[in-house]
Formats: sequence, structure tokens, C-alpha cells
Amino acid sequence: MRRLPIFFVLDVSESMAGDPHAQLQRAMESIVAQLRQDPSALETVYISVIAFAGKVGTVVPMVDLMSFYAPRLPLGGGTALGEALDELMTRIEIDVKKTSASQRGDWEPVVYLLTDGRPTDRYEAAVRRWRQHFSSRAHLIAVTLGQSADTQVLKQLTDDVVSLDDGSGEELSRFARWVTASVSAQSQALDAGKSAPGISLAKAGDVGISLVKEGDPAPVDDQVVVFTGRCHRNRKPYLLKYSAVTLPGGLGSAASQGIYGLEGGYPLEEEYFEWSSQSSTNASVNSDQLEGVPPCPHCGAMTSFALCQCGKLMCCNGPGKQTCPWCQTPVAFGKGGGNSGFNVGRGQG
Repeated sequence: MRRLPIFFVLDVSESMAGDPHAQLQRAMESIVAQLRQDPSALETVYISVIAFAGKVGTVVPMVDLMSFYAPRLPLGGGTALGEALDELMTRIEIDVKKTSASQRGDWEPVVYLLTDGRPTDRYEAAVRRWRQHFSSRAHLIAVTLGQSADTQVLKQLTDDVVSLDDGSGEELSRFARWVTASVSAQSQALDAGKSAPGISLAKAGDVGISLVKEGDPAPVDDQVVVFTGRCHRNRKPYLLKYSAVTLPGGLGSAASQGIYGLEGGYPLEEEYFEWSSQSSTNASVNSDQLEGVPPCPHCGAMTSFALCQCGKLMCCNGPGKQTCPWCQTPVAFGKGGGNSGFNVGRGQG
């Protein structure tokens, strides 16, 4: 039986923290559950999952549909698109069977690349390699989540770039249904001995997925800012996520003015740093640009936005001395109430 390889290349950068990350996890589970109801898909579909943030890894090697279980998706800082493409091309070389004198090779692989941001690594060489050696060997569909993805870069990879406007749970559910229907149609045609029809984008609009056309303007990048901190009690990391606020009167986003409202504070595991880029952006945001401060997601301390002299954030439960969980230096916090803000290094997104 010739296989139909499906690769999911998923952006798990820190800008996906919170509901988008959880909904992406559910979308993957939904796709697999629905495909398992199709006998043709059970016979032909094999799935692999590649995750990328600042670091890249294959979290599920190529496996048959019945044996596949949606992995727990990691989260990290950075968007290493170039490294993700390199990993994808390596997996295609290794996992996709080629036709030889003794065997018929697999069907053309289908790749779903989902991202919500701009690349933070040197991606140009990987894009050129993909166009020269792999674009004719696989069908890549790029899916953008929200308004910050760099569609111009994705258009260098494929003509098939589609957009989910805000990456909400409902839109990701529609995306899951569309992927399921498209892959099922492909596998059924192959099972019936027909020529492979390819993944069709014709019905994407029916489920609220829009095709990004050539010449569409590049989106604004600074829609989200993120920070990492540590709990002063248990030293566990957390992530704070702020989104550009919408100005009243139909004036649009305040990203150009650098005004961001709190979206949420989320507990992290140490694994976050394993998936994060070690390079620094040297970019910062002033605390006066931020609206809202959550309590510590771990211990409930009144603020998660206290700054140590080492430049790192920690939680604080009021005036007094504490030990920085990053540098182990004693820090004395006052009552606050000053009129001037302070700069804090932001994540890569």
C-alpha cells in the first residue's frame, strides 16, 4: 500500500501562549479523530508533527493514522522558520519512500505549515533550498493565524497561503474540519485507484478560511509583546502576554503607539527554555506602555511584574526584601508609586 504522508509544521512560539496554543492542541486532536472515521484514510494516511519556536524538533515521527496520538505541544521563545524548513526537508528525505526498481514510492506529501508571526532566524537559505529541491516534491499549504504572520515570506514558499483572521478556537475548529475533508477526499481517490487530485483550496472559503493573494500588504508585526518571569517562592517560570489594544472610534490598533493590554499570565515549565532561542533581540518595552498586571500564576503574589537589577522579572507580594529567583541576589522593593516607568526586555514572539 502506497502511503499518503501528511506533515504538520506548527508554530509554538510564545505569542501563541494561552487560548491559541490550547485550541491548536484541540484542532490536532480533532483532525485525527475525524480522519480515523474514514476507512480510506486509515489505509493510506501517515502523519508527522514538527514543532518550532526558537528551537525546532520532530515531536511525532512518521506514523500510521491508527497509531498516531496528538502530542502535547511545547511552547518557546522565537520563530525559527528557517530551521523548521530544514527539519521538514530532512524528514521528507528520510521518511518519504521514493519509487525504485523494487518498490512504488509514497504519494506526494502534504505539508500544513501554521504560523502566527515573523521569522526570527536566518530563513533565506532554507527558503531557496525548498524552492529549488522540494517545492515540486510536496504540496505545502501555509496557514497564518491572526494578523501578524509575514505572508510575503510564506508566499516565497508556496502560492497556497490561507489566513485564519484571529486564530480563535472557532476558526481553528473550522480549519480542522477543512483539513479532514481535504485529506479524506485525497485518500479516498487514491484508495479507488484514481490519480491524486491534490489538496483543494476551493472550499476553504466555505469555512471562513481566506486565500491570501499576491500583493496583499504585509501585516503589522508588533501586535503582541511577551515577557518571562520567575516566581520568587518556587522559582518556576511564567509568561506574561500583552496584545495591542484597539483604539475607540474605529481608529484601529494602538500597536504603532506601543499601547498594550494584558491578555494573561501563564505558568511555564523549564521545557520552555529548551524550545527558546538563546539569541537576544535587545528590544524592550516601557512599563508605562502596558495596561494591567496579573498576580503570579504560581503563588498568587499580588504582582508578577517586579524587576530585579539583573533585568529579569519576578513576582512580588509587597514592599520588603526578596531573593531574585534568576540571579539569587537580595532585592529590596519599596512601596512604588513613582511617576516614571521602567524598560523591560521583551521576548521574540
